Amino acid sequence: MTVHPSLQTYADAWTHSVEAISELVTPLVEGEWNRRTPCPGWSVRDIVSHVIGMECEMLGDPRPIHTLPRDLFHVASEFARYMEMQVDVRRHHTAPEMTSELEYTIIRRARQLRNETRSPDTKVRAPLGTEQTLELAMRMRAFDIWVHEQDLRATLGRPGNLDSPGAFVTRDVLLEGLARVVAKDAGAPANSAVVVDVHGPLEFMRTVRVDAQGRGTVDGAPSLGPLATITLDWETYVRLACGRVRYDTVADRIKVEGDHDLADTILRAFAVTP
Repeated sequence: MTVHPSLQTYADAWTHSVEAISELVTPLVEGEWNRRTPCPGWSVRDIVSHVIGMECEMLGDPRPIHTLPRDLFHVASEFARYMEMQVDVRRHHTAPEMTSELEYTIIRRARQLRNETRSPDTKVRAPLGTEQTLELAMRMRAFDIWVHEQDLRATLGRPGNLDSPGAFVTRDVLLEGLARVVAKDAGAPANSAVVVDVHGPLEFMRTVRVDAQGRGTVDGAPSLGPLATITLDWETYVRLACGRVRYDTVADRIKVEGDHDLADTILRAFAVTP
């Protein structure tokens, strides 16, 4: 176990999801590794490559020296270029090469986590040459791994783990972006409230309150007079918030009460992941 309980929470979530990913991809035949996933521009192989690459970076391994092709149209930012490097360098790896590297990386990372003694506020490597705290790094790895597990499940027709430890980490990460979506991106008026009611394997209700200065906050207290109430299932919430689908394609799964125009604007701006 890690020394700090907050780190153990993320380590447990990461372990649960990464082992599920390994179980999902180990039996795949060569052609199945090329199947497109809901993650824009990425195949099954690409997602597993990303998982391997990011975990290797957590281990302190050097990044690959590699030049990206010019025709990767889904790579539209420096952050995306950073992430794509670990993916593109493995694009011609065979299925056995992918599964063996994934297994070896999981073993190394699990050992690292078991022996972790650093404090949560220790500064560690982050994307684009920056730094972040160890706690944030582990939290974001747990979040990222669970979301990509769901990408693979959607592609392979193997639904599950929508209420696993990683799902709770993901809920909290995504909710952090909800205030900005409602107050800034959708421009909800000052002194207003919007309720988001989520049902399914993970159930929760949150109120986004916009103050007189136009700043948004999220809390779990109900609002007596929200401008809009948006009701949707947990899987749809995740797919929208992670940019896996457009609102138009899942509108039939969402119920809106109150100001439909505001709700539509919110739902079209719902994605909070890079």
